[in-house]
Amino acid sequence: MAKDLRISFLLDFYGDMLTDTQREVVDAYYNEDLSLAEIAQDRDITRQGVRDAIKRAEQQLLEMEERLGLARRFQEIQKALTLICDCALAIQDFNEQNGRVPGIDENAGKILECAQEISMEA
Repeated sequence: MAKDLRISFLLDFYGDMLTDTQREVVDAYYNEDLSLAEIAQDRDITRQGVRDAIKRAEQQLLEMEERLGLARRFQEIQKALTLICDCALAIQDFNEQNGRVPGIDENAGKILECAQEISMEA
């Protein structure tokens, strides 16, 4: 069974909405890199039962993302924050090369600091 690494990412967002069994099985398969046979042995169920649980959970995670879009939105925000940080640094560099204007440097620093704080919280 080929692994779709998006599932591991989606598990972080929507894992609490799965049943405990589904979440544990998907976590073991994607994050702990256990095989279907290893998971089946640990949980005392068949390999096919593990596969079915993973497939159902994957489908649910994909449907939740389709409806809610939290993971996609998170990635968009992270990209935007990176762009904001890059622009603030470019403004600081430009200001330094072209005769420092204190307000510009200070405000670019504040923008950079805010964007970095938001990025770390997310």
